Amino acid sequence: LLILFPQQSGLYEYKIFGGLADVPPKLCADVYMDLDFRKEWDQYVKELYEKTYDGEKVIYWEVKYPFPLSNRDYVYIRECREMDVDGRKIWVVLAKSVAVPQCPEKPGIIRVKSYKQSLVIESDGKAGCKVYMYYFDNPGGNIPSWLVNWAAKSGVPAFLKDIQKACLKYSKST
Repeated sequence: LLILFPQQSGLYEYKIFGGLADVPPKLCADVYMDLDFRKEWDQYVKELYEKTYDGEKVIYWEVKYPFPLSNRDYVYIRECREMDVDGRKIWVVLAKSVAVPQCPEKPGIIRVKSYKQSLVIESDGKAGCKVYMYYFDNPGGNIPSWLVNWAAKSGVPAFLKDIQKACLKYSKST
């Protein structure tokens, strides 16, 4: 289930609730945090890596956008914590954009300067997991309504299916 919340800026924040059958929550969290593996299964990754700047781990991520739009890139920090809440194991991933002088903007790519994401993964009580995600970014430029509609109707559900397939593949390869 995807819920869009329009902001006064005309941008949207996304709240996603979904289930991944047959994917244990720890596996889902491991796959989500594995940047190298993401390059294998996420067709929208152009470039993705983590580097340490001034003692802080920073992620650079370039996302492929459909022609004729320019690709976007993100520079952000993230953290994953495994928590115990009343005996329930919950994985929480928090991410937000940061400005890093050592990672300047590239010509022809639009830098997403305002990005934040919260992801919560927990057991569904069976063999799978429940996923809750809050996501906001300001992609810059003029994003056509057809792309926003595609993301809401097709892109996010397809991402959940892709990560589910990736989890099943990951568990076989580890």
